Amino acid sequence: MERLVILGGGESGVGTALLGKQKGYDVFVSDQSAIKTKYKAVLVENEIAFEENGHSEEKIMSANLVMKSPGIPDSAPLVQALLTKGISVISEIEFAARYTKASIVGVTGSNGKTTTTLLCHHILKAANLSVGAAGNIGDSFAQQVAENKYDVYVLELSSFQLDGIVKFAPHIAIITNISPDHLDRYDYDYKKYIASKFRITENQTEEDYLIYDADDIAIKEWLENNKTKAKRVPFSLEQKLENGAFLNGDTIEIHLNTEEFKMSTTNLTLKGKHNIKNAMASAMAAQLLKVRKQTIKESMSSFEGAEHRLETVQKVREVLYINDSKATNVNATFYALECMDNPTVWIVGGVDKGNDYTDLLPLVREKVKAIVCLGVDNQKIISTFNNVVDVIVETAGAEEAVKVAAKIASKGDSVLLSPACASFDLFDNYEDRGRQFKKAVRTLL
Repeated sequence: MERLVILGGGESGVGTALLGKQKGYDVFVSDQSAIKTKYKAVLVENEIAFEENGHSEEKIMSANLVMKSPGIPDSAPLVQALLTKGISVISEIEFAARYTKASIVGVTGSNGKTTTTLLCHHILKAANLSVGAAGNIGDSFAQQVAENKYDVYVLELSSFQLDGIVKFAPHIAIITNISPDHLDRYDYDYKKYIASKFRITENQTEEDYLIYDADDIAIKEWLENNKTKAKRVPFSLEQKLENGAFLNGDTIEIHLNTEEFKMSTTNLTLKGKHNIKNAMASAMAAQLLKVRKQTIKESMSSFEGAEHRLETVQKVREVLYINDSKATNVNATFYALECMDNPTVWIVGGVDKGNDYTDLLPLVREKVKAIVCLGVDNQKIISTFNNVVDVIVETAGAEEAVKVAAKIASKGDSVLLSPACASFDLFDNYEDRGRQFKKAVRTLL
């Protein structure tokens, strides 16, 4: 019996454990920290061996195959020891894909992954396809495969998950955009991060499709210098394309496999130029999966968007509060500020991942009346914007940030939480940050 060792007892780890046991592996789960009660209960119920609060090296080194959670870097000494011994270390995505014949739409990119994944899933569901969403969102992909749930999966894929693939090949790959992010995991080498994203297409064949942003410099340069076997399907806001999706005035036009599709952007529930691109990518994926044009149009105008991504919380005393906690890098915040029509009090800050805020200066100059810092170390933000914005206030929690923003904001203004940073200095994760922000807004009433 082959031994499958799983590093990390979270969503992907426990899902993989269930699928591994079903496929006849001797499964062992090991977590450096405490395993959450709900995941522990699943392991106990399914009689899967596990350990927490530390790794037993001898138990791990006896593995034939190791699945590591995306949060563990390749540089971790334990991972390096496994690789040196010649033991294969893969991601949940690689493991689960080996056991499903489902058609896979894989979505990656620095920003827009979640929105595009959810929108794509929304359209396919409306078309009555048997479709699941997984990867970075929802229930674990491996668990869904174990339960033999769906004919199609839309997977949100981070670069960390793609780093752990060997043969994984989605039928349709989508790269929404690429901008510097997580460079701390890639030796601060942007090229390594770009290469990681493009792993999504490395195993695709001539029967598969790569949907990508033709306006994105990093994507364009990679495609000029590297090959993919997949059929290339671009989308653009800047150029008219013979094959692909583009913007003609206020109309999205798609030319794909001799078919034509047109839809007014005024019918999109999602606002902002970046969401027009997300809509183009989702619509083309749906068309390639033979979804009717009418279904695509109807789905686009009924989609509600992702939580913590430009999410309207509510109006309080004629000030609109917007939760964009999922904006954990500068590019995501750029999109958010671009969407602001009213004078904006901008709540920003957290764990800086090597951010360069200079790209934001023109938008901040034009739209931001005050900055509320929400982080332990705000020096970089203050020094970048103190000549552009008159009011900059430092705060140490969501509740304080919201109270300060409410005092500064006037009737008709917006208060935007778009941190451009990771959340780990003051919060568990970006969801925790977003929920605390929303709770604080509701206490203003």
